Amino acid sequence: MEVFIPHVSAPRFAAKFVNIGLWLLFLTAMASAEIQTHTFVLQSTSVKRLCGTHNIITVNGQFPGPTINVSNGDTLIVKVYNNAQYNATIHWHGVRQFRTAWADGPEFVTQCPIRPGGSYTYIFTVTGQEGTLWWHAHSSWLRASVYGALIISPRLGTTYPFTKPDSQIPIVLGEWWNRNPIDVVNEATRTGAAPNVSDAFTINGQPGDLYQCSTSDTFRVSVKAGETNLLRVINAAMNTDLFFSVSNHTMTVVAVDALYTKPLRTNFLMLGPGQTTDVLLVADQGIGRYYMAARAYSSGQGVAFDNTTTTAILEYEGSSTTSAPTMPSLPFYNDTKTVTSFADGLRSLASRDHPVFVPRRVDENLLYTIGLGLINCPGQTCGGPSGSRFAASMNNISFVLPTSFSILQAQQLGKKGVFTTNFPDNPPLQFDYTAQNISNSLSSPVKDTRVKALKYNTTVQLILQGTNIVAGESHPIHLHGHDFYIVGAGFGNYNSQTDPQKFNLVDPPMRNTVNVPINGWAAIRFVADNPGAWLMHCHLDVHITWGLAMVFVVNNGPDRLLSLEAPPSDLPLC
Repeated sequence: MEVFIPHVSAPRFAAKFVNIGLWLLFLTAMASAEIQTHTFVLQSTSVKRLCGTHNIITVNGQFPGPTINVSNGDTLIVKVYNNAQYNATIHWHGVRQFRTAWADGPEFVTQCPIRPGGSYTYIFTVTGQEGTLWWHAHSSWLRASVYGALIISPRLGTTYPFTKPDSQIPIVLGEWWNRNPIDVVNEATRTGAAPNVSDAFTINGQPGDLYQCSTSDTFRVSVKAGETNLLRVINAAMNTDLFFSVSNHTMTVVAVDALYTKPLRTNFLMLGPGQTTDVLLVADQGIGRYYMAARAYSSGQGVAFDNTTTTAILEYEGSSTTSAPTMPSLPFYNDTKTVTSFADGLRSLASRDHPVFVPRRVDENLLYTIGLGLINCPGQTCGGPSGSRFAASMNNISFVLPTSFSILQAQQLGKKGVFTTNFPDNPPLQFDYTAQNISNSLSSPVKDTRVKALKYNTTVQLILQGTNIVAGESHPIHLHGHDFYIVGAGFGNYNSQTDPQKFNLVDPPMRNTVNVPINGWAAIRFVADNPGAWLMHCHLDVHITWGLAMVFVVNNGPDRLLSLEAPPSDLPLC
C-alpha cells in the first residue's frame, strides 16, 4: 500500500491558519538562523563509578555526552562516526523534524543502524521550538550512557516569557548499571525474564554522596544569593520515573518538553523517562549547601525497582565546603496521589505570543490499550511467570522491528513485506482493562510489525488505556515527530460518554511524552502535519524491548513544501 501519496484534505480554516502561522514563524526564524556543525564519535570509554572501572559507550569520550546549544530556527548538522562495537543511531528527542524524518533516528523505523566503522550525518532545522530537549542513542540499550542535553534558546530579538535567569544549569538524571547494559538486556531477551534493575541513579553522570566511592566526584553547582537560576531537568533514566527536589527551595515550573507553561510553584518534580522540565529557582535561602536529590517513583505493585537515591550539591558562594548539605524531603516511592496532583497542575501558557490551538474537531478517534503480557515458551521454560516470556503490547500487538529495511525506507521504495498498515484502531477484545486478577487468556499478544496510516493534516484523538495484565504500571508514552495536547486523564477504564465532558480544551499541557497513570488512561490530541514514519512507544526501555510500541505513517501534504524530503545520500543500508 502506497502511503506517501500527495492529497488535498478537506479545507479547514483552523488547520490552514496553523499551517500559515508555522510557515511565517519558520521564515522569521530563518532570517536570524545559524547553521551549526558538530561531530559525534561513538567510542568505548573507561570510567570509574561505584568503586569499579567500567568500559561504557560514550560520545566524544564524555559521559553524559556534549550539551548542544542552539536557537529557535537554527539548522544542525551532526556527523556521527560509529567507532563502537555495536550498531547505533542518534534520536533528537522532541525535535519536530518537519519534513526531515530521515534524521529522527529510531533504529529500523526511520533508518537502518550505523554499523561499527560507519557514519551518518543528521541534518535538521529546529523550527518553532524553545526550551529543553535532549538527544540519545536509539538502538538496543545504548542510551544508558549515550545521551546529552539539547538546549534551544529563543530566536534573536525575542526572550523568555518569564524573568530572564542569571544562570542556566542542565540537570540530567540517569541510570547506572555495574554490568554492561547491552549484556543486561541481551540476557533478559535470551531468558524471557525481566532485566536486572540498575545499581544507581546519577545526576550529570555522577551517583553522589549516598553511594560508595562516589563522594569526591559528586556534581556541584555554585549559585549567588538572590539570583534566579533556570534548572533544565531531563530524565534520561532507562526504566524509572523519578522524583526530583532541592532542599529548602521552592521551584517554579515554566516549561515542559520545550513548551511553555503557566508558572507552577512546587517543592518537587516527577519526570517520566524522556520528559524534561524547566524550573526557576531563586537562591533565597541562607548561605550554605543544599542537596539536589532524585529517586524512583515506582507505581507497580510487586515490580522490582532501584530504591537508591542520587544527589548533587547546590552550594551558595561563600559557603563552607566542609558543611554538611541538607537533604530534601521527597515523596514516597509509590505516592501516586502526589504524582497525580503535580500532573494536574500543569497548564499551557496560552498567551498571545505562545497561543494554544487545541483541536476541536476529531477525524480519527483511536483507543489503544497499553500494558504487559506473557508469551508461552513451547518446549522450554523461560524466565517469566509460570515459565513464560515477558512481553508488552498496544492493542494486543507486540511490536517487532524489521531487520532488512527501515519502515521509512521500505515505504519510500515501495518494498513489500516489511510492515502492514492494519494496526487496529481499537482493542481486539473489550474487557475490564484495570480489573484485579485478569484472566491469563487475555495476556498473550500477537507479535507483528503493523503501522497506522494517517492522511496529512488529520486530527487525531488517542485514548491511551492502561491495563492491569501481569502488573499495572504508569507508562511514559513518547510520540516522535509531534507534540500533543493532554486533554484529559483519569483512573480506571475510559468512559467515552462521561470523560470527554471533563476534557480541558482551553489550556491543556502540551508535551511529547505523557505519563499514563497506573491502571488509568490519558487522552491526547494532535494534528498529523508532519510526513514520515513516527514511532510511538513506552519510554521505559524494558517495555519497548518487550514490544510496547507502534508506528504512525503520515502522508505527504498537498505540495512539495509539505512533503517528506528526499533521503540523504549517506543513509545507512541494512
